[in-house]
Amino acid sequence: MKYDYLIVGAGLFGAVCANELKKQGKKILVIDKRGHIAGNIYTEQIEGINVHEYGAHIFHTSNKDVWQYINKFAEFNNYINSPVARYKNELYNLPFNMNTFTKLWRDVFTPDDAKKRIEEEKKDGFTETPKNLEEQAINLVGRTIYEKLIKGYTEKQWGKSCTELPAFIIKRLPVRFTFNNNYFNDRYQGIPIGGYTKMIEKMLDGVEVKLNCNMLDNKEEFLSQAEKVIYTGPIDEYFDFCYGPLEYRSVRFETEVLDKENYQGNAVVNYTSRDEPYTRMIEHKHFEFTECPKTVISKEYSSTWKKGDEPYYPVNDEKNNALYEKYKALGEQQKNIYFGGRLGQYKYYDMDKVIVAAFEMLKNLK
Repeated sequence: MKYDYLIVGAGLFGAVCANELKKQGKKILVIDKRGHIAGNIYTEQIEGINVHEYGAHIFHTSNKDVWQYINKFAEFNNYINSPVARYKNELYNLPFNMNTFTKLWRDVFTPDDAKKRIEEEKKDGFTETPKNLEEQAINLVGRTIYEKLIKGYTEKQWGKSCTELPAFIIKRLPVRFTFNNNYFNDRYQGIPIGGYTKMIEKMLDGVEVKLNCNMLDNKEEFLSQAEKVIYTGPIDEYFDFCYGPLEYRSVRFETEVLDKENYQGNAVVNYTSRDEPYTRMIEHKHFEFTECPKTVISKEYSSTWKKGDEPYYPVNDEKNNALYEKYKALGEQQKNIYFGGRLGQYKYYDMDKVIVAAFEMLKNLK
């Protein structure tokens, strides 16, 4: 055996594992089928702006240990995620808060006014046993918020009508009766100065990395090179989809450089009407407060995933979760192979949870 560990995937999960195992003196090879490290948090500099190539990623956590850990590899700025929602020719703050409510309803000025109005709307459309996402959303926030800020965005995101989507997708909706536009409630938040790629480079410093290298093209040869394998790719693909493919939503990006300093005035604008085909628009320079004469924007289009597409969001409904359990059981039967990360564990993870999950795996390595 040439290596103690083969780590498949140079994203955040793989980089955390590689860094920790390196400190233990292990000999490690990290491979990735892409031509770059950092997985979906990869950032590339365009016109002096760090562009989030696979969609916006904002690091946030309430876990002090995780925050202290990640700060070993990057200095974080004080970016606060305050997205704006555009519904046709109207703009609203997110998450739903007093700024949202006072624009939606001209007779709402105080938290009590807002609570009363929302309760009236909820009663007006209440369904005793909601059978779909539309009924569930109206039960939670009423028809006005649902129609303007939930319906169109959700249908574009999932590619289905809200009346076709199960109610459990929206178990709760954040409603905040303060004038606070900070999307997250976490204590710590920010963007690594210089971009995520630079952060992952530091984590992988001193570790052998091979890019443009797909393990599944020559699985047996790669398995023979290491005592143990940490695999962060799609678990169903590893087993050649033997039980059938797991379902994902994918995302397509249209990125362009504009010859102006400021296009939309905010890093993230969600488009909640069906009139616009994209779900949101990112203006990357606002993540790091970059001052330069040009700007870079990306439009995001949600799409149905098919084999060969990049999988983004697991469709964690009852059917797919049951299918994943079959693959998980198969994975647990493998000797010295460990499946981790968003694709290996078929679970949408925020970045802080990725770090926690990686440490949990490392603790349980036999």
